[in-house]
Amino acid sequence: MKRRLSEKEEVIMHIIWTKGQIFAKEVREALPEPKPHISTVSTMMRRLAEKGFLAIEDFGSTHRYSATIGMKDYTTRFVQPLLAGLFGNSIKNAISFFAEQEQVSVEELREIMEMIEKRKK
Repeated sequence: MKRRLSEKEEVIMHIIWTKGQIFAKEVREALPEPKPHISTVSTMMRRLAEKGFLAIEDFGSTHRYSATIGMKDYTTRFVQPLLAGLFGNSIKNAISFFAEQEQVSVEELREIMEMIEKRKK
């Protein structure tokens, strides 16, 4: 686990983080359209296992996968440093950037403020 995942790998990992132990067929079903072929999904999941992100449980001709790193740990280890580098280690700069790009709404900002306020109490 030395590098950040690709966008497609992160989509697969998010499904696994949400569902827990899962078979490739179930991951494919959870993917958005157009869905890749099952062999493509299986190959990507095997590669994630080779990279150390997934554990494999063998059931003969099929395999069940589970994450070896949680979403919070992944974000802390790989995404947070990326954001720190891009925005000078400032969450304010990051949020300002996304607000200027109209990728975050006023309602979402209010929700973020509510979360912060709740944590203070």
